[in-house]
Amino acid sequence: MQHLSTYVQHQPSGGCRIASNQFRNAFAMSQEFAGLEEGANRYELLLLAKKLGKLAGFTPATLRLLDYYFAFCRDIDWEEGSRAIVYQSLSRTALDLGVTERHVQNLEKALADLGAVTFHDSGNYKRYGQRDPKTGRILFAFGIDLSPLAAMRAEMEEKLRAKKQHDGLWMETKRQISFYRSQLRGLLAECREEGRDQLFTEYQPKYEELAIKIRTHLKLPFLQTLLERHRSLHSELVSRMGGGGTDIKQPAPEASSRERTQKCSARDAKKFVHYQTTTQQSSVKTDTRNPADHGFQKSVPAAPVHQDLISSSGVQHVKLSVAIRASSQRFRDQLPEEPDWRDVHETAYRIRSDLGISQEGWGEACQVLGRTGAALCTLITDQATHRHANRVRQPAAYFRGMIRRARDGRLHLHKTIFGLASVGGEPSHGDRPQLA
Repeated sequence: MQHLSTYVQHQPSGGCRIASNQFRNAFAMSQEFAGLEEGANRYELLLLAKKLGKLAGFTPATLRLLDYYFAFCRDIDWEEGSRAIVYQSLSRTALDLGVTERHVQNLEKALADLGAVTFHDSGNYKRYGQRDPKTGRILFAFGIDLSPLAAMRAEMEEKLRAKKQHDGLWMETKRQISFYRSQLRGLLAECREEGRDQLFTEYQPKYEELAIKIRTHLKLPFLQTLLERHRSLHSELVSRMGGGGTDIKQPAPEASSRERTQKCSARDAKKFVHYQTTTQQSSVKTDTRNPADHGFQKSVPAAPVHQDLISSSGVQHVKLSVAIRASSQRFRDQLPEEPDWRDVHETAYRIRSDLGISQEGWGEACQVLGRTGAALCTLITDQATHRHANRVRQPAAYFRGMIRRARDGRLHLHKTIFGLASVGGEPSHGDRPQLA
């Protein structure tokens, strides 16, 4: 005869919480809680959690619940000898948030798994408590204990520092990409203005391939790779266009000051005329450099090279009255009744900002052609934006194109000035320009 025996495995009764390492650690932290540091605010903990978000394991739903629970705490609950316990019923929390009790329990479990909260349960898991009517301190309470979040403060602050460093690098990479994109757009506009259709047609699709929208979902390694591609394309295009670009070259050995005109300050002078004006010295508002820094003055090429570029451009053939006649109406409106070359220089410098010509671009033009040449280039660019046929849409690119041609000895300013002056009337005689 066979004897059959059955073994019944008893399952744990419902209602108990399954312990875990996170649960035990959070419970131990709540028991050791000695209050926040002096001067600390409980909402600083919540702000840290919100700033970290997914990086620390928090979701929008858990942060919403945590924010809701923090509203039930008082400052006295975060002092030594107290416990930050929220003892509102589960049903009331679910009704306030517009979710089910099960959903609230799942969110609480997610916070407990992170070690941000723990449970201080009663025998039947009912949540209730009482405060001292005089001091407001909790006498007894059963519910959600928020004090473990205070123990996570050091860890969250370290993660936040790493996050800020990462975000700063991400933003800097984005800014550099934006810079190279603006440079590429300017170079492409310059190609179009100069009639280099083949070069424009070749590089415009390459730029459009890289010109994707930069959004925060893009990872930093991808952005860094994208930046290198922008740099490579920029260098390649600059090389194809002649290699000069907008880079300011280092000066050659300086010539003797005797070879300069009387109205030009010596390069070795401690106090000199700033390149923006010929009447003021260190009181110019835009001149905030250290006195030892001579700005663009120290980047002017040596006299022989400087004079050769000026001579090849024909600046020395342009008379003052011809230049004024060739200028636009708004240019002439800013000149005094009896202008001289100094007034033309200052007016051109003021107008260049309206044309979008950068200060670096103006400085490079002064290096290559002198102040008079830079002023004439600005005058021509200003006129090009007002003409009816083939109006210039990118003045800064048009200006850079003239400087590039001047470096190569292919710019003839006097011919353009004479042509513009002939439209306004017969040019009159005047003094020869002062070369700067």
